Amino acid sequence: MAPMKVYGWAVSPWMARALVCLEEAGAEYEIVPMSRCGGDHRRPDHLARNPFGEIPVLEDGDLTLYESRAIARYVLRKHRPELLKEGDLEGSAMVDVWMEVEAHHMEATLWTIIRNCITGPYVGRPRDQSAVDESLAKLRAVLPAYEARLSACRYLAGDEVTAADLCHFGFMRYFMATEYADVVDEYPHVRAWWDALLARPSVKKVIAGMPPDFGYASGNIP
Repeated sequence: MAPMKVYGWAVSPWMARALVCLEEAGAEYEIVPMSRCGGDHRRPDHLARNPFGEIPVLEDGDLTLYESRAIARYVLRKHRPELLKEGDLEGSAMVDVWMEVEAHHMEATLWTIIRNCITGPYVGRPRDQSAVDESLAKLRAVLPAYEARLSACRYLAGDEVTAADLCHFGFMRYFMATEYADVVDEYPHVRAWWDALLARPSVKKVIAGMPPDFGYASGNIP
């Protein structure tokens, strides 16, 4: 069977969410590189794949999927259902809970900090420090819940890694490249959880394509 195709640019934290799950799944896939600067995501051929003009997009035979969490679930359901705790009603519910927590309480908070502290200076956008401070306050309000959970089990849905952990990777990667990364050190169990994720071969492979400056300093922006 032909390998899956993943359309997008590797530096994207949304792309990373899909890629790290593909790696954990041991799935055959190829990245179809696109240029954000060149507007590839707004071209008719890509809009035919995703009418919202976003990445990543996954093609698996006749199936086309978009939205990174949906891609992650599909890939793991097909190749590594244990990473969704399928067949375990309570376990799979905890995976869902922490994927929802990441979606509603972490992604936008971390992205505000990342945009202002990493990408903004390279594109000439002035830092909105009040937005950064507000997001840091939100993060400090959320992290105690993570600390409590991770003091009870090694990973978010139990003692083994699951999609709940993997789906945090992309945005955490860039947040930890900002000057505010030491916030995580205030929560030792969260720090240990993050270090455990960084040690995984899947994460090491994907992070190699995610320079901390999104490639701006080298001029290798997609």
